[in-house]
Amino acid sequence: MGNVMHGKTLLPEKTRIYREQLLTADDLFDFKRQLLFEIKNLLKEHNGEPLKKWLKSREVRKLLNISPGTLQNLRSRKILPYTRIGGIIYHDAADIQAMLEKKNCGKNLFKF
Repeated sequence: MGNVMHGKTLLPEKTRIYREQLLTADDLFDFKRQLLFEIKNLLKEHNGEPLKKWLKSREVRKLLNISPGTLQNLRSRKILPYTRIGGIIYHDAADIQAMLEKKNCGKNLFKF
């Protein structure tokens, strides 16, 4: 059993390519259209919002590139609202965006 060269592809000798297995340009165009449709639907679902509504403190610090002390300062000065559940602090992504807009940062962190 050797390998036979078909075009530029090295195929095993018993491998056959049948006519119905070949892709046409129309097949590729349909695939492209379906893929773009799915991507657009995913983006519409989120409307430019973050994938997560609630972020943990660690995620907020990373997002804003700030230290734990700075984040605590924002919370204690009531600049950034938060919710504590058990021992974990959560921040609403909309509150973070509102804080940035209020501070005239003009920076939308959640746009694609």
